[in-house]
Amino acid sequence: MTVNAEQETLSFQTEVQQLLNLMIHSLYSNKEIFLRELISNASDAADKLRFEALKDQSLLEDDPELKIRVTFDPEARTVTVTDNGIGMTRDDAVDNLGTIAKSGTRQFLDALTGDQANDAKLIGQFGVGFYSAFIVSKKVEVRSRRAGEPSERGILWASDGQGAYDIAWAERPERGTEVTLHLADGEDEFLNGYRLREIIRRYSDHISLPIVMPREGDEADGGDETVNRASALWMRSKSEIADEEYQEFYKHVAHDFEAPLTWIHNKVEGKQSYTSLLFIPQRQPFDLFDRESAHGVKLYVRRVFILDDTEHRLVPRYLRFVRGVVDSDDLPLNVSRELLQHNELVDRIRGANVKRVLDLLERMAKNEPEQYATFWEQFGTVLKEGPAEDFANRERIAALLRFSSTAEEEGAPSVSLDDYIARMKDGQQAIYYVHADSFNAARHSPHLEVFRKKGVEVLLLHEPVDEWLVAHLGEYQGKRLQSVAKGELDLGELGEEADKAELEAAEEAVKPLLERLRETLAERVDDVRVSHRLTDSPACLVVGEYEFGMSMQRMLKAAGHPTMASKPALEINPEHPIIQRLNAGEEDGRFDDWAQVLFEQALLTEGGQLDDPAAFAKRLNSLLTR
Repeated sequence: MTVNAEQETLSFQTEVQQLLNLMIHSLYSNKEIFLRELISNASDAADKLRFEALKDQSLLEDDPELKIRVTFDPEARTVTVTDNGIGMTRDDAVDNLGTIAKSGTRQFLDALTGDQANDAKLIGQFGVGFYSAFIVSKKVEVRSRRAGEPSERGILWASDGQGAYDIAWAERPERGTEVTLHLADGEDEFLNGYRLREIIRRYSDHISLPIVMPREGDEADGGDETVNRASALWMRSKSEIADEEYQEFYKHVAHDFEAPLTWIHNKVEGKQSYTSLLFIPQRQPFDLFDRESAHGVKLYVRRVFILDDTEHRLVPRYLRFVRGVVDSDDLPLNVSRELLQHNELVDRIRGANVKRVLDLLERMAKNEPEQYATFWEQFGTVLKEGPAEDFANRERIAALLRFSSTAEEEGAPSVSLDDYIARMKDGQQAIYYVHADSFNAARHSPHLEVFRKKGVEVLLLHEPVDEWLVAHLGEYQGKRLQSVAKGELDLGELGEEADKAELEAAEEAVKPLLERLRETLAERVDDVRVSHRLTDSPACLVVGEYEFGMSMQRMLKAAGHPTMASKPALEINPEHPIIQRLNAGEEDGRFDDWAQVLFEQALLTEGGQLDDPAAFAKRLNSLLTR
């Protein structure tokens, strides 16, 4: 509703209101983090100004010394955080404070359970820093002016967090943003300078620009004092940095509420000089699979923030869960995205980052298997993209992969390819796997029957990325990866001569049946043959050796990319009672119905969908009643 030409009262986006309500209750036990989040936002605003001022020095106006100021007023019961960073326009304020412009927001909110502990972790992954102000406030006011705008184009934003906010033009001579919190009843602890200093030193000591407060006590002289160290944490020696400082810096740079799983800090000097501080989060951010999201590492040049590595020049896409900073002494301050794409130094930094992250994961997998299991649960799906993206490190990445298998079906995936090879049977030449739409579909696949009978381990793959993985990996340690559901199965030395002779005899015995099935199912299958795979099921479907598996074909079709795959083959088990009855002519004149049901059952077992489910049900009911 428009109040007048200068002021508007607008409603929060629905998702914002939901998030506010959930967050205030879920994070209340850790409410002091509001100050950390506001200071983190102020630091980001200063970084943005520093970068834009490289091209336009006038944006610094007459105030080139960037800083953050924290004040409090016991009488007015307010806490104020002020920065002289980039500032906001009116549109910026509406976009940044009234809406959540993040894809996946709806899915994120749907994932919230009402369990305060779990929801607090999810909210932390989402990164909703500014809204944490409402945990301790009955009203929040934001005054801001974007650098370069005239003083009369400042804005005043205000809200009590109950569903709407007011926004109006306001005269503001100062560049930057001022956030004033009108504290709720019972929040008097934040009207104490010593308490605020303690919070700043605990959570924000690593911020690289000064955080100042008015002097108090015997030293009070009307001036300000710097509360934090005001130096880039990553430039300090590792021996000087406590784990708690690393953890708080991670929370700042990643906008996460939880400590990281682990980190690596390296300084390179000599022909090229740069520092990298890279973290692996404890759990995946909600938008890890959103291609539009600003994943990656922050690039600094001589302590000046340049850009977020959204195009994965500093770490590849399959390591996009990595957070942190890279600070180079050799890149030009005005480096552009275009220059980064063709810069040899950036390529060397990227290669070194990949090596260090893979080294870290290898050490974790070897020395801290429980910690690696946590990593794999959160980021294993992303790491599986590695062999397709990074050919040079394909074998190293493959050694880090973990799977479920028929040898270890219970619990989280824990079988490495090295584990599998160590358990291979004498004469086994391939690493066998089956791919399905779900874990249960994989472990109950009829294609596994002969392998279970012979005690041969099979990897159980059930994620969409798995088919891409095996297609690009191909082999590991000289052992090819072979699907048990593709092509005509040849177990090589694992097959016994007696089995082969028995199969040939069975094939001869059902030749007429095979011909009848081929004729009846000609429009649905490419061939009908006797199966090497089945011991319990009557039939299964098999695609060609070099075609996408049936689950991948369905996924591509659903995404609007239908494949040119040929029809599957139907394999039958001559030992199954249904097949034996059909071979003996005991089909009660309903051979066509039996043939269609065999095909459709096999299709359902593969996770496929029937073109005409009603016809299948009618045929099946008719056969059952006979």
